[in-house]
Amino acid sequence: MQGQIALENTQFSVKEKIADYLLLGKIRLSFSVVFSAIAGYLLGAETIVWLEVLLLSIGGILVVTASNGFNQILEKDRDGYMDRTKNRPLPSMRMTVLNVFSFSAISMVLGLAMLYLINPLSAFFGGLSIFIYVLVYTPLKAYSSLAVFVGAIPGAIPFMLGWVAATNQFGIESGALFALQFLWQFPHFWAIAWLVYNDYAKAGYYLLPTRKKDNLSAILAILYTVWMIVVSVLPYFGLTGNLTLSLASTILIVLIGLYMLWKAIAMYKGQTEKDAKKLMMASIMYLTLVQVVFVIDKMIA
Repeated sequence: MQGQIALENTQFSVKEKIADYLLLGKIRLSFSVVFSAIAGYLLGAETIVWLEVLLLSIGGILVVTASNGFNQILEKDRDGYMDRTKNRPLPSMRMTVLNVFSFSAISMVLGLAMLYLINPLSAFFGGLSIFIYVLVYTPLKAYSSLAVFVGAIPGAIPFMLGWVAATNQFGIESGALFALQFLWQFPHFWAIAWLVYNDYAKAGYYLLPTRKKDNLSAILAILYTVWMIVVSVLPYFGLTGNLTLSLASTILIVLIGLYMLWKAIAMYKGQTEKDAKKLMMASIMYLTLVQVVFVIDKMIA
């Protein structure tokens, strides 16, 4: 009987540990990053090499995991103040800094090694994303809303990274993919910052452009959404090299963008947490659908 109880306790402990490591790596975020990277790869590849897709997927997850782990080490004290983060492994003291650092360092080395096996340029951009996210964005976050601009750089790399992994070059095409996801970051993150404004404030984070929920912050979310829509249709006009779009796909992408713009305008009018959440969900839907449209358009062209 005692042996059975001990076994059950051990199994529960292992499950808790696995759950903590998944929480540390923000596994849902990791999968969304990998989705973007694979979409970029499919757009750039003349021939799909499934080993490269596998390396890109696993390497991408490990790079994101490393970034999040290092980030949580630096933010462990502030995370303890916020309801949405106080149950993370470090502020809840279920893991030590050494545990998290070791796990993150191993993830970084393995992730960058996998990207390097695809090509060195992919590893470079993977390493750059870790460097900016951990050593620039994370420290700046506590002092300036400009952190959103800095954080948008590593946040925009995955879509572009996929193209680089497929082609081993950075050009106008990968630059356009980067620009699209870069501009998308602003309304998406500002919607989140609006939604969890009070929770962020507990830790001293004020990440809306004016540091408060006001008309200008909401207007800027609208403007960046408009610029995002403009960039998304550039491939139709032949301005992005080998990255092209048909008229039908362009119209569809504009319609998806207008839906997101509608939610951004609604946030400006209502300025409630409910409006911010709707914009956040619309932005997630937008990025996913637009990437799918780009890939399908290429496949049927």
